[in-house]
Amino acid sequence: MCSSPHLFELPERASLSAQVAEALRKAIAAGTWQRYLPGERRLCQLFQVSRPTIQTALRVLVKEGRLVIKRGCRTRIQDTPNRPKVGRNRLVGLITQMPVTQMTQNAHHGVSEMRAHLAEHGFSTEIFVCSPSGARPQLKKLENFVRQNPVFCCVLISVTREVQLWFAQNSMPALVLGWCHAGVKLPSLDVDFQSVCRHAAGVFLSKGHRNIGLVLESSGAAGDLASEAGFREGAARFTGTEEIRTMVMRHNGTPRHITDKLEALFSSPNPPTALLVAHPLPVFTVLFFLLRRGLTVPESVSVIARDQDHLFSSFLPPISHYHFDGNSFVHRLTHLMLKFVGQGYLAPEPHLLFPKFFAGATVAARE
Repeated sequence: MCSSPHLFELPERASLSAQVAEALRKAIAAGTWQRYLPGERRLCQLFQVSRPTIQTALRVLVKEGRLVIKRGCRTRIQDTPNRPKVGRNRLVGLITQMPVTQMTQNAHHGVSEMRAHLAEHGFSTEIFVCSPSGARPQLKKLENFVRQNPVFCCVLISVTREVQLWFAQNSMPALVLGWCHAGVKLPSLDVDFQSVCRHAAGVFLSKGHRNIGLVLESSGAAGDLASEAGFREGAARFTGTEEIRTMVMRHNGTPRHITDKLEALFSSPNPPTALLVAHPLPVFTVLFFLLRRGLTVPESVSVIARDQDHLFSSFLPPISHYHFDGNSFVHRLTHLMLKFVGQGYLAPEPHLLFPKFFAGATVAARE
């Protein structure tokens, strides 16, 4: 059901024109483009090479009789008896816990760009919202969705461990957009949250903070579990003689629940002097809570945002956070999906992005 001929391959960086020519041969032979190639500029974007490299590769295929190039006309593919028709399984399923419009800015942009690139290669995409509540009924619906649709592969976006396991155990080709849960072997793409949170704990400790907290949604998402592990690892690396207190405050994502949990946390005998906050929206809830309590940032409490939001750098004071160029995420995601549809397989290993730390002005030394 899920096997597919080679459709598209990105070239290695050695002998680029020859590699591009070979990738074009395979794509043409598989029927990726039916009558005409995309324009040179678009091919440059897809293969991530220069225009002269594309032009050299095209000339090679013209000499082989595979292409016809006429000035002012689109590059036409020569019909050959060996070129098969397009296969039937050209649907990519997007399995998500929430509608695409509710995703983070980077995730939404990456998914939108990926869908556009897949459409250029003749693949359609369909979204299946798999709510985390009621695991068994949702898995039954998911099984029906996959059975009733000619799915080539799926992209799993922040889904539960049960959903990831279902794909792994049924050998269904899938790419996890996020972290894989423990015991799940699937290819994945995400930010290296474990390293990010390990680094953030080190930043707090280097500033003299000894009571540090992580504000985390109790979603059970693998990336959040990795965040907690990294935060505790960072604290465990402290080599000083003073005692380090790490606290993890879990909430259900609503402002009311976050505020109630913060109230309990800051009413404890040893409240945190530094907070690492996961996900963008809770950051503002935390800041408003501290303001109402008369705690200034960063003089009373230092704050770092684990994720990025375009408002963080324009906020006064600018909020310390981790960020990366959204285009790099888009390129990695698109590259992996083109490779996936090209060879029909991805090795079950993580592909991680490590963002840069934007120091901002919400972290101060503890006096």
